[in-house]
Amino acid sequence: MRSIRPVTGISDQRSFCGDRCARLCTDDGIAAVLTADRALLHWRAMRGLGDSGLAEQAVQETLLRAWRSCARFDAGKGTIRTWLLAIQRNVMIDIGRARAARPGDTGWDEVAELSDIRYADPDFSEGIVDGLLVAQLLSRLPESQREAVVEVILRDRAYQDVADDIGVPVGTVKTRVHYALRSLRRLPIGA
Repeated sequence: MRSIRPVTGISDQRSFCGDRCARLCTDDGIAAVLTADRALLHWRAMRGLGDSGLAEQAVQETLLRAWRSCARFDAGKGTIRTWLLAIQRNVMIDIGRARAARPGDTGWDEVAELSDIRYADPDFSEGIVDGLLVAQLLSRLPESQREAVVEVILRDRAYQDVADDIGVPVGTVKTRVHYALRSLRRLPIGA
């Protein structure tokens, strides 16, 4: 197994890695990569793997492999971003192969399906209490605001559709929802 080279105490990092250094072996270099490319790497891993835990693992493994092979970066073949994406592609292939070798491996999304329903889902009475609380709060609003909130927020309808149904301009529906939510926020929690 290869050993990881120490980073601290080195005055000239370029001479340590050589002329082809990707600068990931320095604090500033890795910080720049994390700022510029971490979101892209995570998004791409999520799309490819479909699990947030595996996506984070893929990003970490990509950065670790890039850090280990920092001295082998060749700027003539592309940018650091394209180099990282190529490394990530290999990491994702490795993760996919590992998952195929262990088909019983489950993701976090599947855990709820496999667990006992009595412990995974909250008691149905909590939903009833929440519904009663929402109904009580909505009853304190003027009719026009209540109608707008129910349609836009609770039924998740578009402002334009609600405005067409009620027969008012879109701005009026938005204003009613705004003032209704502002009023509800000011009410005490146990109201």
